[in-house]
Amino acid sequence: MTGSAEEDATRVFADHRELLFSVVYNMLASVADTEDVLQETWLAWVSRNSPGGDEIEHPRAYLVRIAINQALARRAAISRRRETYVGPWLPEPLVAGDAQTGDSADAAEIALRSESVSMAMLVVLETLSPLERAVFVLHDVFGYSHTDIAGMLHRSDAAIRQLAHRAREHVHARRPRRQADPRTQRRVTEKFLVTSQRGDDLAGLLELLAPDVTLWSDGGGKRRAALRPVEGRERILRLIANPGLLQQVPALEIGYRLVNGDPAAVLFSDGVPFTVVVLDIDPATELIRGIYAVSNPDKLAHITTRAG
Repeated sequence: MTGSAEEDATRVFADHRELLFSVVYNMLASVADTEDVLQETWLAWVSRNSPGGDEIEHPRAYLVRIAINQALARRAAISRRRETYVGPWLPEPLVAGDAQTGDSADAAEIALRSESVSMAMLVVLETLSPLERAVFVLHDVFGYSHTDIAGMLHRSDAAIRQLAHRAREHVHARRPRRQADPRTQRRVTEKFLVTSQRGDDLAGLLELLAPDVTLWSDGGGKRRAALRPVEGRERILRLIANPGLLQQVPALEIGYRLVNGDPAAVLFSDGVPFTVVVLDIDPATELIRGIYAVSNPDKLAHITTRAG
């Protein structure tokens, strides 16, 4: 490839990298695996743009097709890793900057960030088959038509429509369509963490939790975490109160961040990320129906090491 051709290929890939990252991450929920797939996509793209090759009329469609098929191929390896994973597996959190969502916040910026698939949604997507997940991500998240997806996945339109219908029914049965607004999310998150950190206000905690609340904690066998989801507010209260969900963390600081588009929190110990806490809140009752705590250090390595 000539210098000019390589520069052109690099520029086109860079222009689409953010989209490709989002598509693949929503398929794999792992930053490291997503980066590996993007590298494979880049190599395929460079090879396709070698001298003498035919010009690609629609680079965006071509790149997404390569990336989504590389992601599908990687799902098998990820599934094998999960078989030996210690405790519940949660998606690797994508952490943005300050999660301030007051009246003066830039609504457009919040809306843009909220295009990310939430932690709770990613957990539901894990229950789909790889093909169902690919179709759901491409159609429902990124707005690709069934015909375009059929071309990307080498399936008929009818097959893609069937996969889309099955995936949507599955997701909607497990995930309510409405979510709490960002200000409610931030307020309840702050109250939950402050109350949990004190550890002596069980009545205050009880008021925040839905009766059927579930706690998922992912330590990956490297940090203390429950080996199974904890269901019911009484069991979760006992876990928080004894020995204390947050009191066990030395030199704890809380940094409020956007995690997968939702206001959430990063717990820092001596300036190093220790746990990411994301709450799933019922918009009607404003009660916490799900708690996701990711403390596996491998999944937190990319987070800025300061509470801020």
